[in-house]
Amino acid sequence: MDQTDLTRPLGRDGGWPEAEAPCANAAYGELPVRAYDLLTLALCHVLGALWALLGLRRAAGALRHYLRRSGTPYRVDAEALLTLPAVRAAADGQLARWRAEALARWRAGPGGPAAYPADSGWRDVLLTREVSTDWWLALRCAEFRLTGTVRVDAAGHTAVDYRFAVQKAWNFDRGKSELGVPFAPFARLHETGLAREFLVTGEAFGHA
Repeated sequence: MDQTDLTRPLGRDGGWPEAEAPCANAAYGELPVRAYDLLTLALCHVLGALWALLGLRRAAGALRHYLRRSGTPYRVDAEALLTLPAVRAAADGQLARWRAEALARWRAGPGGPAAYPADSGWRDVLLTREVSTDWWLALRCAEFRLTGTVRVDAAGHTAVDYRFAVQKAWNFDRGKSELGVPFAPFARLHETGLAREFLVTGEAFGHA
C-alpha cells in the first residue's frame, strides 16, 4: 500500500486560496437607466447575434447569458479550454512542479511507493486573440486550479491524477478597456439592471 504524505500539498506556494473576487462595480440595478444604456443594450444583442453567425459560439453564449439577467453560474467546457496551448502550458508547468516536489520528498523518505496530495491554488492565464478569438471574447483570461495526487512507485516513476477547475467572475471592470473600447458602458448594464454579472465554472479530469 502507498504511504500517503499528509503534509502541505505539493505546488501550493504562489497560488491564491480563493478565486478572484468580482470587481467593485455598483450593485445590480443600483443605477437609473439612461437612454445610452438602452443603446448599449441593443449593441450587445447585435454583437451576440453576429458572433453566433461567425461561429464564435462561446463568446455569443457568455454575452447572451449576461443579457438574460439570471445571474446563475455559467458552465464552460473546461476540457476544450485545457486544449488551448497557453492554458495547457500553464497546467503542464504545474504538473511538472508537482512531479519534481514529489520526487524530492520521496527521495528524502523511507522509500517504497508513496502518494502526495497536490494543489496549485488559484492561478490565471491570459487568453489573447492569437490563442483563440472565441475564448478571448468569452473570458479574456482564465482562472484555474489544479488539485490531485502524485504517486511515486518503488522505482521512482511518477503518475498524476488531477482535476482542472475553472472559476471566474464574468463582468466588465470599470476603468478598463480592450482595443480602445472602454468597459464602463457595458458595466452599466449590470448596474442598471439591464444585464447581470455571473460566475463562470467548469471542470475536467486528467491523468499524466
